Amino acid sequence: MEKERLLIVDGMALLFRSFFATSVFNQFLINERGIPTNAVSGLVKHLDAAIRHFQPSHISICWDTPSKTFRHDLYEEYKGNRTAPPEEMVPQFDLAQSVTEQLGFHNIKVEGFEADDCIGALAAMYRGQSEVHIVSGDKDLLQLLHEGVEVHLLQKGVGSYDRWTKSRFEEEMGLTPEQWAEVKAFMGDPSDGYPGVKGIGEKTALKIMTTYGSIQAVLDNLENLTPAWRKKIEADQKQLHLSFELAKINCDVPLTCSLDDLYWQLNHEQWRKTLADHDIRGLRSLLLQMEKEEYAG
Repeated sequence: MEKERLLIVDGMALLFRSFFATSVFNQFLINERGIPTNAVSGLVKHLDAAIRHFQPSHISICWDTPSKTFRHDLYEEYKGNRTAPPEEMVPQFDLAQSVTEQLGFHNIKVEGFEADDCIGALAAMYRGQSEVHIVSGDKDLLQLLHEGVEVHLLQKGVGSYDRWTKSRFEEEMGLTPEQWAEVKAFMGDPSDGYPGVKGIGEKTALKIMTTYGSIQAVLDNLENLTPAWRKKIEADQKQLHLSFELAKINCDVPLTCSLDDLYWQLNHEQWRKTLADHDIRGLRSLLLQMEKEEYAG
């Protein structure tokens, strides 16, 4: 029996990427109801491309919630540097989740957790039963790499991915995927607003981790560090520990779905009706292609 293949999609990553790909040209694809649909239209294109590429038997789309998460409890300023989304984007958050649900996808979001945590929980739950392929633009997810779990980072355009496996990560980084969160702890993450150790970037963080292997080992060997590294790390030990807690993906999310709940099967009529009902623009060529494939058998 052929092994199941689970595709886990970072919904917010694809939605934002789709929005900014066209909004830069002021192309918001506003429908007859006055609602912008460019982000949702792009999301559907990305989903169609991913389905064709990975040929999954099961699919889940994971989303962030608008509420605060456990990371905000740890660090009040977490993601506090981010500006509000553009007004044309705002109505498309709910629209995207409504459309994807009606297209037959299983959406997952859990209060108090981020999409990354839900993705990690799904990967951990089902990597023994299924191949797991994660699609995102977020390198933080590389810490989830495992035997049977791959991360495919979005590249320019639609349907182009940078494929990461556990073996590739270990060969190129000289670390295990689990150590990636500790690398992130040293270097921090400006986009998420947590500091790491001031003055240490990715190159230095990788060098430190490949030399010592863990944050604790570094702290146990402070006297052996270069004077510059030691000074920086001693000054920011508290931030280092905090940044690790923020960078580490929490796979202990209380999910209740079974693998069967994530089963995927294309329904052409359902796609046509849903996209027409919501008046999602810019998908004529995709629908024509689906129609040809349907009649071709």
